[in-house]
Formats: sequence, structure tokens, C-alpha cells
Amino acid sequence: MSHIALSPVIKQQMTHRSIRQYQDEPIAPDLLETLIRAGQAAATSSFIQAYSVVRVTRPETRSAIAVAAGGQQWIEQAAEFLVFCADLRRINDACRRSDAGEIEGWSEHGIAAIVDVALMAQNVLLAAESVGLGGVFIGGIRNDPRAVADQLRLPNLVAPVFGMCLGWPATSPEVKPRMPVNLILHQDTYRDPEPDELADYDATMADYYRRRSTNTRTSDWSAVTAQAMQGKKREHMLAFLREQGLFRR
Repeated sequence: MSHIALSPVIKQQMTHRSIRQYQDEPIAPDLLETLIRAGQAAATSSFIQAYSVVRVTRPETRSAIAVAAGGQQWIEQAAEFLVFCADLRRINDACRRSDAGEIEGWSEHGIAAIVDVALMAQNVLLAAESVGLGGVFIGGIRNDPRAVADQLRLPNLVAPVFGMCLGWPATSPEVKPRMPVNLILHQDTYRDPEPDELADYDATMADYYRRRSTNTRTSDWSAVTAQAMQGKKREHMLAFLREQGLFRR
């Protein structure tokens, strides 16, 4: 890609890092609103806009959510902590007002809402990074989604999907090396990677973990990924989503 003139947006995307340590400086309310509006500009399935964002400001609520997320203290320390929710509640109201019946918890509707909120949140974070802010997604709120839902008083048809910490960065960690494009981009049909391709990427990540400026470790992509996936099965999620009115059928 060295011969391609990268746009400022692409350059910003390529420098994404998760930021967990922040300066003691607030985010101006009008900037936060602008970030949310940038999030709303993301693509949305059939323009249903099936998302809501809860801004959490009460210290006791942040503390409870930090505990539910496994003790992630940056939830309490960040200038802003947002919870991004899949939200079919307004859509259900639209269906009733249009005499189209109630939403019945079809899986497709739940998938559409989760895709919508993920796209919206990525826009928010990219916009935040473009003005010098940093942030990190908090999937750990799904460790105990009922506790989070209760703290935020989320009604039926609304489910927390992930959180986001935002603030002015106090650190500048290195960018993690992503997989080579040839492992991600498939031509016409799916191709399983060759063993040496994943081994090469493991070696790249092992070198990154060993050399990075903080939190060094002896590991590689396969080991970290296996620990993350097998250690975070969150077997309660399907039952919780069904309780909230998503994925019933």
C-alpha cells in the first residue's frame, strides 16, 4: 500500500489503539453530542436505527458496572462511560402505530439491532479518535448483563451489548499488528489458512507482546485468542436476550 495516497480517515483508522488510561479532563458536552451524531450517521438496516446509548455519570453506577465487568477500573476513571444497547423498543412502537402487530422476538430482528449498534459505536469511536480522544470497548458488561440492565433500568426489547470508555489519553500504546489481508480477504470462495500462515502471524504477535512498552508477555495470537474465546463463553447470554425480548424465535 506504500504507493497509495491514504486519506486522513484511513490513516486515523490504521492508528487505532485501545486506551485505558486517561487525563483528568472532561469532554465538553457539545463534543460528546457531536460524537453521538457522528455515530448516528452510520449505516443502519432499513433505517430502523435500532440502538440507544446510555451515558453513565453516577459514580455508584459506574462502580457497580465495573464490578460486573470483572473489575475494569477504567470504567470508573474515564471522562465518559457509555453503554451501547440494541434497542427494538421504538421499532415495536412504530409497528403498533402502523397496525403491523407487536415484535415477537425473531432472531433476525435481534441480529439487525446488534449490527446497528455495533456500526453506530464504531463511528462514535472513530470520530472521537479523530479529535484526539481515546477509548476502549467494554465487552465485559456481558459478564453480568442482568446487573447492568438493572442498574440502567433497561426495559423489555432493550439489551446492553457493550460499553465504551472515552477520555483524553494519558498513554500512547503501540498499534497491535493486524492479520495479513490475505488471511481476511477471500477470492470468490472461502479458503482456510495454511498452517504456516497462522504460525507466521503468531510469531509477529509474539514479537509484539515481547517488545511493547508496557504489559509485556510471552504469548502469541493463538494462545491469547483461545484463552479469550474459551474463557468467555457467557452461557447466560441467550437466556438473557430472550428475557429482554430478543432472540425468542
